[in-house]
Amino acid sequence: MFAYYFQLGLRSLRKNPLLTALMVMAIGFGVAASMTTYSVFRATSNNPIPQKSSQLFVPQIDNWGPEDAQQNQGEPPRAMSYTDAIGLMRDHKAKRQTALYPAGLSIVPADASQLPFRENTYGVYADAFPMFDIPFKYGRGWTQADDDAHAQVAVIGQQLNEKLFRGENSVGREINLDGRSYRIVGVMDHWDPQPLFFDAVNTGGFDDPTQLFVPFTRMIELKVSTNGNNNCNKDPGTGWDNWLHSECVWLGFWAELPSKAEADAYRSYLNGYAAEQQRAGRFKWAPNTRLRNVVEWLDYQKVVPPEAKISLLVALGFLVICLVNTIGLLLAKFMRRSSEIGVRRALGASRREIYTQFLIEASAVGLAGGLLGLLLTGVGVYGISLIFDPQVARLAKLDVPLVLLTLLVAILATVIAAFYPTWRAAQVQPAWQLKSN
Repeated sequence: MFAYYFQLGLRSLRKNPLLTALMVMAIGFGVAASMTTYSVFRATSNNPIPQKSSQLFVPQIDNWGPEDAQQNQGEPPRAMSYTDAIGLMRDHKAKRQTALYPAGLSIVPADASQLPFRENTYGVYADAFPMFDIPFKYGRGWTQADDDAHAQVAVIGQQLNEKLFRGENSVGREINLDGRSYRIVGVMDHWDPQPLFFDAVNTGGFDDPTQLFVPFTRMIELKVSTNGNNNCNKDPGTGWDNWLHSECVWLGFWAELPSKAEADAYRSYLNGYAAEQQRAGRFKWAPNTRLRNVVEWLDYQKVVPPEAKISLLVALGFLVICLVNTIGLLLAKFMRRSSEIGVRRALGASRREIYTQFLIEASAVGLAGGLLGLLLTGVGVYGISLIFDPQVARLAKLDVPLVLLTLLVAILATVIAAFYPTWRAAQVQPAWQLKSN
């Protein structure tokens, strides 16, 4: 029966091509606007490491005092001072942990035909690689012994390996960074978590895939300053050592705490650490600390662009307007067939059969609108960079889940919109209709 009703629906749609085209266009444009903005919202609100997002935490310690906290709604600074980061690394209360910061290092390729270039680099500890589930194509991350020895080793990304070594296994080879030779110990496989959770403070959550990691301890020994945020509540004085041991905040910090009990224990440890700093005279205020997991941290950092939320709401409103127009068009189309409905009801067709036929007909309209919506969504995703930041726009993709969702939304929305017109059509009284004819 479904095939029969579907065939009837297609025949009916062909009888009035202009009205059918208007309905298909209304559904297509409404769905396309919604799905295009949803593709951006989905990418920006994505969980970048779902398998461990509840186990990775960002600790925060208030080393500036209540005056700054009042300006920041009672929150500690978003980054950490070197003193606190080293203190937490030394105490090592987490299963895994790392301090980190970004810097720009110059790379001099071994191939003389290639010009030197700068690469965004992260100084991290060895724990970062297993903690962030970074995949490797060749080799591995360095060891804690390398951290302790301030070793000149490096882990490079797949793209950088392709650029410098034509994609070959470069483990054991040298890479020239800022005029010094570093031994490559690992080549990452493709790794591009979005949002960029581990450095949302400096990147806003979106950046190109990271291609270079070197030991944090080595970068500090070489006095490599950060190219990220560096915030100070007072003048740190001149010179590297004064800045390093000041209250300036510029470091990220991550701790892996696999269980709730470990997370609770770490919260207690943070408060105890801050209380110890207070007793030592460094802090003149009560402990003020925070511990947020990946999802909480990204929400606190507001990585989802406000324009993504606003655009999605506007697009959904546009879809509702399109559906209202579709209701009117379907109502006009169905009520024009009152004579046909009256005859069918007089010949024994039930209201249920009228409902079935007209809802299947609406599904055909929705399918056609969905196909048009797919085409327009593809155009919208391609041109989304005109509205959003390019780093955000590149994340929007017309993949299989979005294709299926577009078709499903189009069909469901049209069927829902068809309920009232179908109900009105099913109320036609056959005797009255035959008499009026």
